This record gives sequence, C-alpha cells and structure tokens, in this order.
Amino acid sequence: MEAVLSTTAPTDPIDDQAGGSIVLHAPMQGWRCALADVPDPVFAQGMLGAGVAIDPTGDTVHAPCDGTVRALQPTGHAVTIAAAEGAEVLIHVGVDTVALGGRGFTPLVAAGDRVRRGDPLIRFDLDLLVREAPSVITPVLMLDSDLYAVSLLADDDGPVAVGDPLFTLAPKAASTPVAQSTVEGAVVAQELQLPLAHGIHARPAARIRETAVRFSAEITISKGEQVANARSPVALLTLGARLGDTIRVEAHGADAEAAVEAVASLIASGMGEAADPKQATPAPQPVAAAPAPVSTIGADGKLAGVTASAGLAIGHARRLHLAELAVDPIGVGAEEEQARLDQAIRTLAKRLESETVTTSGPRRSILAAHAAMLEDEGLADAARTAIGKGASAGHAWREAIRPQAAALRATGDSHLAERADDMLDLERRVLSLLAGVEDAPIAFPPDTILLAEDLLPSQLMALDPANVVGFCVEKGGPTSHVAILAASMGLPALVATGPALHGIAEGSMLILDADAGSLQTAPDAEMLARAHALVAERRARRAEAQANAAAPCHMAGGERIEVFANLGSRADAEIAVANGAEGCGLLRTEFLFLERETAPSLAEQTAEYQGIADALGGRSLIVRLLDIGGDKPAPYLPIPPEENPALGLRGIRVGFANPQLLEDQIRAILRVQPTGQCRIMIPMIASLDELRRVREVVDRVRAELGLTEPVSVGVMIETPAAAVTADLLASEADFLSVGTNDLTQYALAMDRGNPAVAGAIDGLHPAVLRMIATTCLGAARHDRWTGVCGGLASDPLAVPILIGLGVTELSATAALVPEIKALVASLSMDACRAHAAAALQCRSAAEVRVLAREFRA
Repeated sequence: MEAVLSTTAPTDPIDDQAGGSIVLHAPMQGWRCALADVPDPVFAQGMLGAGVAIDPTGDTVHAPCDGTVRALQPTGHAVTIAAAEGAEVLIHVGVDTVALGGRGFTPLVAAGDRVRRGDPLIRFDLDLLVREAPSVITPVLMLDSDLYAVSLLADDDGPVAVGDPLFTLAPKAASTPVAQSTVEGAVVAQELQLPLAHGIHARPAARIRETAVRFSAEITISKGEQVANARSPVALLTLGARLGDTIRVEAHGADAEAAVEAVASLIASGMGEAADPKQATPAPQPVAAAPAPVSTIGADGKLAGVTASAGLAIGHARRLHLAELAVDPIGVGAEEEQARLDQAIRTLAKRLESETVTTSGPRRSILAAHAAMLEDEGLADAARTAIGKGASAGHAWREAIRPQAAALRATGDSHLAERADDMLDLERRVLSLLAGVEDAPIAFPPDTILLAEDLLPSQLMALDPANVVGFCVEKGGPTSHVAILAASMGLPALVATGPALHGIAEGSMLILDADAGSLQTAPDAEMLARAHALVAERRARRAEAQANAAAPCHMAGGERIEVFANLGSRADAEIAVANGAEGCGLLRTEFLFLERETAPSLAEQTAEYQGIADALGGRSLIVRLLDIGGDKPAPYLPIPPEENPALGLRGIRVGFANPQLLEDQIRAILRVQPTGQCRIMIPMIASLDELRRVREVVDRVRAELGLTEPVSVGVMIETPAAAVTADLLASEADFLSVGTNDLTQYALAMDRGNPAVAGAIDGLHPAVLRMIATTCLGAARHDRWTGVCGGLASDPLAVPILIGLGVTELSATAALVPEIKALVASLSMDACRAHAAAALQCRSAAEVRVLAREFRA
C-alpha cells in the first residue's frame, strides 16, 4: 500500500516537466555546493552521475520531484527516486553514514511508494550525524543515464531552502541504437559470500559499475531470486545485499569469463570495506519505514520532539501568534533613514544594558551576546550600504540581518544554525522600535502549554512563568538560546516537533513529558491522574531539596562534600546563597574585563569583588585570575592574531604578558574584607614554575598591604600537563580544581569552538576521567583537596563518578545546587568508588553515560 504523504514544499512557477525536461528541487535546506566538494571520490569524481551537493541545516529529506521510490537503503541513509523512465535521482545523506547501521535515520516511505515533490522521505538526526559521520554533505545527483543530461541552474555556492530549483534533466538527442552483443557463448558464473561490512551501498555499487562497463558482456549480480544489472547502481542497491549474503556474479558474451573474474575479484577484495573476519559482525537491521511522517501524532496520541529542557507539565494548549512586521522597502532619504536606524540601535543597546544589569545567569549571558551582535560593524555597514541605495531603515536592517542568519543556518553546524534565532530576535526588536510598536507583555492564562512555530529569546523572557508551565515548538534545537533559557527557568520544553503541532486544538488538554521527549494529546482520566501524581511527587522532592539546601552537604555515610556555585556577578551570588551554596568555587572575573574598551581600575575591581563577598555572607570565595585570550579576547590587550588561539596566549599567560594587569587584580582581591575569605585560583597552569611566579606576586603584594596571614593559592587543572604533574603542583598549591570544559578539549584534541568536532566533546570520556583520577591521587599525596568547577560538577550523572575518583568539592550552576546536594546525600562512598572504577574501564563516553544512567536508576 502506498504511504499517504503531504506535500510540504511551496509551489513555484517553474514547470517540473517543461519541454520534456525535469526540474529537480532541493530536497533539504542547507548550503548548496559542487559535487566535487563531497569528501568521497565516488561522488566527487562523478562515478555515479552528475548533480550537486548540499550541506544540510535541517533534518528532513524531501522528494525533489514527482516520482516513485525506486530504492531505499535498509539503513535509511539513501533513497533513489525514479522521476521518469531512465531518470533516477539519488539522495545520499552524508558520507559513510551506512556505517551507522540505521542509527539516526527514520525512513518515512518505502520502495514502490509514489511521492509528490516536497513529500518528506527520510528524517535524520543531524546532531548525531555531525558527531559520528565523516561528513554530512549530501550528494543529490542523477544516476548515469543514456536518456537524460544534467543542466545545473546555478553554478555558485549558496543557501538553499526546500523546494528551490537545483538542476534540470534534459532529454538527450535521439541516437542510433547500439547493437547489443549477440556473441554466443556459455554463461559464466561465480558465487561468493559478500565480505562488505555494510553490504552493497552507494560506494561499492559505483565501483562495481565502473568495472562492469569495461566489458562488452552482459553482467548481472543476483541474491536469491533478485537480479540486478551490474551497470546499474540503483539496481544493485535494490538487492539489499548485506554482509555474509551469498551472491552470484553471472555474465555471457565474448569476454564473459574475464568480466566475471574482474567483478567477483573486486567484490571479494572488500573494496576497503571488508568486515573483520575475527568478529561476527551482524548485518545492519533494516529500519522499518514509518507509516507516516515522523511529525505525526501517533495512534497513542503522542507527538515526539527533542528535549530542550527536562521536566513534566500538565496544561492547556495555547498558541503564540506573532505576525512578521511589515516594512516599507523604500526610504524617504538616506540621511533621515540612517538617523532613524542609528537611534533605534542606540535605544535597544541601552535597553539591553539595563536588562543585563537586572538579571543574571543564562539570561545575562544571552543579553550580553545580543548586545555584542548589535555592535557588529558588518551589520552596520551592510545596513548603511542598503540605505545609500534607497532602502528604508527597516528594510536595510532586515537585509543586513537575514543573510547573516542564513549564513549561520548554512554552516552545516546545528549549534551555529541556532544562533540565527538571536539574529532574528535583534531584527524584530529594532524593527519594533522603528515602527513605534512596543512588544507588549505576552500574557496567557494559568496552566498554559505554549505551542509555536518557533520562539525568540526575548519572547521567552517576556512570558510569565507562573502561567506558562511549558512549551513546544516546531523548529529550534536543543542547544539554542531558547533551550538554555528554558532550562534556567525550569520550564519543560520540546523543540523540533514538526508541523503536526498545528493539528493540536486550541485549549485542549496536554501532558508535556520533556524527559521522554513527547507531548501527549487528548489524555484520558487515568493518564492525567498518573501525571498529576508524578508532578506532585517531583515538586515535593524539589521542595525537600530546597528546604535542606542550607545544611552542610554530607554523603549517606557522613563524608563531607562541599557544594559551591560558579558565579559571574553579585546577583549570581545572591541566587547561589538562596539555593544553599556553601561558597563560590569559581568566580569568573572576565565579566569585569570583556565588552569594554579599557581595563577596569583597581578601585572598580575591588568594589565588585567586595560586593560579591558581602553577598556570600562570609562564605568562601575562590576568585579565578583573569582568563581571557583564545576564544575570549579583550580589545585593549595587545594579543596579535594567532593561528591557534587555544594553544596560544590565554589564561595566566596573558597575566604574565601584562604584569601590571596581573598585579592590579591580585591587589584588588587581597583588599577584600574579611581577610582570608578570598582564595586565588590560577587558570591554564601547565607547570610548577607558573605557580611559583604567581605566588611571588601574591607574597609581594600581601607584604605591601601589611597582611600577615598567608593567602590560599590554588591551580586549575585544565591541561593534560597539569593533570599528569598534579603531584608536583600539589606540593606547593593549596588546592586543585579541575576545569573539565578545557581539560576535555585539550585531552581529546578537539576545539570546542570548531563545529566539525565540537559535537563529539564529552567530559565523561574515559581519558578525561583518568586525568581527573590522576589529579585526585596527586593532590592526596600532599594532603590537598581536589574540586571540580567545570560542567561535570552540574551533571547529576557525573557527580557520583567524580566523588568516587576523590573529588571533595563541587562547584555547580547556582540553580542546581539543591539538586546536587540532595543527590550527594543519597550516595555511599563505597558505591561511588566502585562506580568510578567501572567508569575508568569503559571504552567511550557513551559507555560511561550508559553505566551512569544504570547507576542512577
């Protein structure tokens, strides 16, 4: 039975069958590039045919034309559409994605289905592919044909949306048929077991065809009763031949014997993809085609999405409707339009500054990021140029923003693509000011589960969390600023639910289970009762954790574990104290030094540090010395461009290069009262000599200030060098604190700012855990304590492992302190040590996380 599908691509004036030609449209959104850019010679060298490639930013493959699904790979990573007799189009998602064995792919159609242009064919997990596949660049090509030729509609690279025209298939001029070989001769055949680890997929099919066309004999490959022409990659793909299958290579004609020998030998060689004979590698299991697109409310009433913020909520569906602001494209004069735009930008900059002062945590960081974007000279120049050509201020601003947002979405990196939402947020806020339209508070009745196509950060921050108990959006991603905000607000949220969200009736009852990544529509009385009971139970647990948060943290057996908070402002300190933080394990002093033209004065620094110390009410305050450079530059410091900033002038090296800056900061810290509340922590240490150089400055300034008590100076363990020499550092440092974010990127040689590898970075990698274990052992040798102030300290899955390794201080996100303290109180030291020992024996971060989930359960 044919799948029932709905067309999602918009219609356009291009006739798909004009003049006998067939127009092929973009099957996914992303960045169009040449087929030669695909990092696989089978595609790049045109072995399979001509076409283009797309670096995707979406998660769905759509039909590029009307046709029939000719073949769908069992692993779901590639599909072939027969557009007409002799015109077959292959869409192959990523490179070597067959090796995933179906993980990350959900076919929405089956072989033989009729499809219309724009129908969804395959849903894929872009985050997983970016992490685990060599490349996500997707070839879209017409398989070699005697009847049609490919004619590209554009030669330049650039962004494409689903449905944009890519190329045409034009009928070739009729030619005199070539007589088929009629040479008599016996049939030559050879049977063999398929040695290819991933079966016959696109690359082996291309290699087989390349060999077969060198012979005049007719060559077939069969599996059971299925027979495929060896010169047809599509036919070969339809065999579904997998590792271990018995196949038969058969030929007849003048050179049949040589043809069979060549093709069989090629297949037997494994073509570089032979399975390890020592391992019983199972064939990949076929991924069943879904009876309907993924963005569908199932028979059980559930709609799936991606978890952006965990939690459970019960409420009524309410929609957010915000029409795009209308903008007159023509200006009244360049001078007047430029003045209007400048004034709107200045007004928004002041508002962002005011909002930043009155908020903290992720909200503050996001507002700061928006302020930095607003000052982008490239945007200003682009808008100025458009105004000079006659555009209105609003149209010029939109024309400056949209290409930048499109470029972010087209990078192929989902995290960067999600930053496009921030650009569009800035667009809307500036346009509102230009139009004299103030964004009114977004009000909804109590127990609202908000449904929207997408949300901008400013819109989410304008919601009343007392009434909105959760939200679901069609678009978005789990690392967007909206997702980060939702988590900081404790608001359950799903993203990427797809267009099926439109089908939910306004006011209908919903259960949003973000933990499970699902939205339950039309729940019955029993479902509601269970959900209400679970919500009440969780609320009680949170209340209990909050009520007990002020008490010192001890494990179930009485062992003392300090739970501190990471801070970046006085407002953060107040929140941390309210949540039971026992001190500050990391004060990020960069907030004083960045986003300004000159360094802060000694008096300004002293006042800021004193204010935070006062807010902590005498609790310990660990101040990290300035950690800039690399991905956090300051305009007033002479740091020249570096080929690899992460391995250049950053952390304490910047202090050594600017001794007065280092001395002023240490002096400001030592002026804080009461004396001894502040401890100093040195970032990016790589040797004992660096610790000694900082200690000399501390001792000299301490003497100048007349302080008699010694000052506690510790080091951050962020480099492999520091981890493996932790015993040497601990001989002179007062404490060691592991910065897991940087330690992870340096240990794994993966730049967290590089989208090509950032998705694979995980602090629970066994290599990172072993470095933490080495650090704890080195510190214990000199009776020094080890803390963790990086992201792992806020991860409930990581906390038991860290404690088992020997960590005795955790500095977490302020909002999570009650949860972390409650978790620690439930743990026994023996269990944590056994758990940590098991984690050190795992072979990957994924294995560690599976182990951690089992331990937590």
